[in-house]
Amino acid sequence: MNLQHRIQYVLDELVASGTETGLQVAVDHRGHRVVDAVAGVADSGTGRPVSPETLFFSFSTGKGMAALIAHLLVGNGLVNYDTLVAEVWPEFGVRGKESATLRHVLTHTVGVPAMPGGLGPGDLGDWSRVCAAIAGADPLWRPGTRTGYHPYTFGFLVGEIAHRVTGMPMGRLLNDWVAAPLGITGELCFGVPASELTRLARLEDAEPPAPETPEPGGILAPWEGRPRASMGNDQQFLQADIPSVGTFTARGITTAYAAMLDGRLIAPDQIEELSAVAFEGTDQVFGNPTRLALGYPLGRLGAPADEAPTALGWPGGGGSYAYADPATGISFAVTKNRLTPDFSTAQRLSDLVNAEIGRLA
Repeated sequence: MNLQHRIQYVLDELVASGTETGLQVAVDHRGHRVVDAVAGVADSGTGRPVSPETLFFSFSTGKGMAALIAHLLVGNGLVNYDTLVAEVWPEFGVRGKESATLRHVLTHTVGVPAMPGGLGPGDLGDWSRVCAAIAGADPLWRPGTRTGYHPYTFGFLVGEIAHRVTGMPMGRLLNDWVAAPLGITGELCFGVPASELTRLARLEDAEPPAPETPEPGGILAPWEGRPRASMGNDQQFLQADIPSVGTFTARGITTAYAAMLDGRLIAPDQIEELSAVAFEGTDQVFGNPTRLALGYPLGRLGAPADEAPTALGWPGGGGSYAYADPATGISFAVTKNRLTPDFSTAQRLSDLVNAEIGRLA
């Protein structure tokens, strides 16, 4: 049984057992698409089946594409990793953030992890308002000294830097710099065009949403740390340019990651630089130890301790996951519409792929 059939078997089993509702998995290995599999329904209400063209809102898995835009800015000579944010965004250089660099943004060490000013999900479509609030915020630590997950501010930090040096919003950059050149227009979105909304899978919560009450001593607002189907099904939210999250097909984001590895988007020497350990420490938001490359957690999700941490990628709340591994040549993505509290499905599929073809590296 080849890998395509092995993955399809697992997907069918997950759907039949009720563990998952609808999924896509795509895997590239050194220039070859080795898996393109789907199972289940995109919408439980209508029974519409998942197809390879179904779009899935996948929360923070989209951060991988925001980081890719940052690397393309560097590769095109518009900025470098140690460019001061305030050099291109002067309003940001206040209240102790004067020393913050793009490197600090990419390693979540800027110190503004929470969305400031009481802004909520409904405000994120107002780009100018959000960026003004972030620019005026007090950092929780001196930039570059600590790290803490920036769930929503990350995309606006990268995005406003990109906007200042290109004059273009992130959604357009993702299309013009990544999707269109790779022939995957319509398969990678920060803001979904109204005409494409009917292609989306409908998300569902695997468990009843917990009450939105702040955790004592917590840094994030409840909505920032707890993914909910209602957010990912809201058409206004889906159409907004919010580059901390993303909507895509599994094969679309896998194609983009593969193009990072094979030189179509990123030069080999830049891949070597961006995939090195850039910061290690305790995450100030969640309290876990973390090791970061430039723009990505370093190491495959759930990998055993003896596996070299070379994968670059982002999981997304509810269980989606996508990564590229320069060492093995694997690009992998799983998208799904049932928002589970863990990543057991993604880890099971990733383990299977790595066991089958990672050894061939």
